[in-house]
Amino acid sequence: MTWTRNDFPEGFLFGAATSSYQIEGHGMGGAGPTHWDSFAATPGNVVRAEDGARACDHYTRWPEDLDLLRDLNVDIYRFSTSWARVLPEGTGTPNPEGLDFYDRLVDGMLERGLKPAATLYHWELPQPLADRGGWRNRDIAGWFAEFTETIMGRIGDRLWCAAPINEPWCVSWLSHFEGHHAPGMRDIRATARAMHHVLLAHGRAIEVMRGLGLSNLGGVFNLEWADPADPDNPADVAAAARYDAIYNRFFLGGVFQGHYPAEVLEGLEPHLPQGWQDDFATITQPLDWVGLNYYTRKLIAAAPGPWPGLTEVQGPLPKTQMGWEVCPEALYRFVMRVANTHAPDLPIYVTENGMANADRLQGGVVDDPERLAYLDAHLAQCRRAIADGADLHGYIIWSLLDNYEWALGYEKRFGLVHVDFESLKRTPKASYHALERALRRKGG
Repeated sequence: MTWTRNDFPEGFLFGAATSSYQIEGHGMGGAGPTHWDSFAATPGNVVRAEDGARACDHYTRWPEDLDLLRDLNVDIYRFSTSWARVLPEGTGTPNPEGLDFYDRLVDGMLERGLKPAATLYHWELPQPLADRGGWRNRDIAGWFAEFTETIMGRIGDRLWCAAPINEPWCVSWLSHFEGHHAPGMRDIRATARAMHHVLLAHGRAIEVMRGLGLSNLGGVFNLEWADPADPDNPADVAAAARYDAIYNRFFLGGVFQGHYPAEVLEGLEPHLPQGWQDDFATITQPLDWVGLNYYTRKLIAAAPGPWPGLTEVQGPLPKTQMGWEVCPEALYRFVMRVANTHAPDLPIYVTENGMANADRLQGGVVDDPERLAYLDAHLAQCRRAIADGADLHGYIIWSLLDNYEWALGYEKRFGLVHVDFESLKRTPKASYHALERALRRKGG
C-alpha cells in the first residue's frame, strides 16, 4: 500500500463488508425460503444452479470471521440481516434462532472493538412475500416496516449505524427490467413499481427506526458512472444521461430532492402506481449520512427501439474478473457530485468498493497485486475528494470473504480472505496482510 491510516484525517474510518445470504448459509438456523432460492433452482439463472444454502457457513463460523476483521485493524463491520431468517413468512411470528444469531453477532463485534453497521435488506426477499407480488406490491413498505421493527427492536440499541436497503437499483431495475437477479423479471411495469416501492420501504424503515429512538441512520446507493461512447454524438450523450438518470439520479433524487428525473419519467411514468407523487414525504425522511457503493463506469451508446434506447459499449480500460472497467476517477466524481448536489450537508461514506479477481491459493498463499493496486487507486481518489472539500468520513471494502456472488455462483472472488468452498478454510490474501499493516493505529 502507498498510504497508511495516518494519511487520512483524524477519525476517518475503515471497514469491510459482507451480506447475509452471500456468507451465512441460508439452509441452517430456521431461515425461511427466499426468492433467491427459487431463482437459483430455475435452470439457466445461476452458474451451476448454485445457491446460498451453505455459502461460507458464517452462521457457525462467525467468531473466526469476526477475529479476521479485528486482526485486519478495521473500525467498521458492515453486515446485513436476513429478512427470511428473522421472519420466515415475511411477517408474523419471528424465528428465535434468527434473532439470537444476530444478537450474538452484534455482541461479538462489540467485544472485538468493531463498530456494527447494519444493512437491513441485501436482496433475499422471503418467498411468501414474493408470492404476494414482492416489490411490485405497495404493501411491501408495511411488511418491511414490520421486519425493521422486529430486528431493530432486538439489536438496534447496540448498532453504530444502520441503513434500510442495499443498492435499490439492483433490487428494482436489475431484477425486474434486466432479469439478472431474483425474481428474474423483464417487465417495465413491474420495474416502475419496484423502483418506487423500494424507496417507499426505505422511508418507512427510517420512520420506524426513528420511532425506536435510533440514530446514525443512512441510505446506501450503488452508483455507476456513464460516459457517452461518442461524446461528439448528441444521441450518445443523451443515452448516457438517460442511463445516469435510471441508475443514479432516480434514487438519489427521490430520497434527497423528492422528485424523479424527467429522463426516467419519460419511460416509467405511465407504469408508476397511482398517487406516487404523494409518497415523497415518506421517501425523503431525513438521513444522518449517505453511503456510496462504487465499482465501475460504463460507455453508453444510443440504440434503436423503445425507451430507454441505449446499449453498453466495451470500454478501453483494464477490467476486473467481472468484466468491469477500473475507473477510480469516477469515484471522485461521485463523491463530489453527492457532496455538492444531492446531500451537501451530510457525511459521506464509501460503503462498498472492491474488485473480483481470479485469485488462486498456491502453497498456502494468495497473491493478489491487482486488488492492492485497485484499492490503492480508489483510496487515492478518496484523499483527492477530501482535499477538495468533500465531507468523506470512511471507506468500506467489499468484501471480507470470497462468497456467493449471486447469479455468478462461487466463481467470482471479491474477498480479502480466500475461502475454499469445499473445506471452507479461510486464508487471508496478500491484500489482507497489506491492509493490516496500513491500518495499524498509532502505538499499535
